[in-house]
Amino acid sequence: MALGKNYDGQDCSLAKALEVIGERWTLLVVRDAMYGVRRYGDFLAHLDIPRAVLSQRLTALVEAGVLARRRYQDTPPRDEYVLTPAGRELWISVLTLGQWGERHLSDRGPRRLFHHVTCGTRLDPQSHCPACGRHVALDEVEVHPGPGLEGNRDDPVSRALESPHRMLEPIP
Repeated sequence: MALGKNYDGQDCSLAKALEVIGERWTLLVVRDAMYGVRRYGDFLAHLDIPRAVLSQRLTALVEAGVLARRRYQDTPPRDEYVLTPAGRELWISVLTLGQWGERHLSDRGPRRLFHHVTCGTRLDPQSHCPACGRHVALDEVEVHPGPGLEGNRDDPVSRALESPHRMLEPIP
């Protein structure tokens, strides 16, 4: 029997948040949007996600106000997906979960390192810059390959992330 998608009987903000972002693949879609992935085909290639699941996740994230759908081509019609301000607020959660996984579940070291664009300093797990002494917003972050990155993928997103890349800037 399949599990339901909601937490009936839970009067809890965390349960409500999990109804939006707690399904399998959803946070990875959000993470990739933070990297600058915007187009369906790029999400598909980088995540190796089934098409039907990706379509469901993108639709749900748009309906929840985490992503916005924008037309970038009229003939044939094509849309891209960009993070909304509400979606950008998930940055600290995504960063913290990823770094928790690196500390407790990885033996290779971090795959990605996050740096403050202004001064180049590596951020802590709360997106705080030790050099500047302030919280760094997602649009001021640059992702770098880390020592744990194996580079065994050949999709356009993986290739783009083999070099420093500013978060939210579209993947070429």
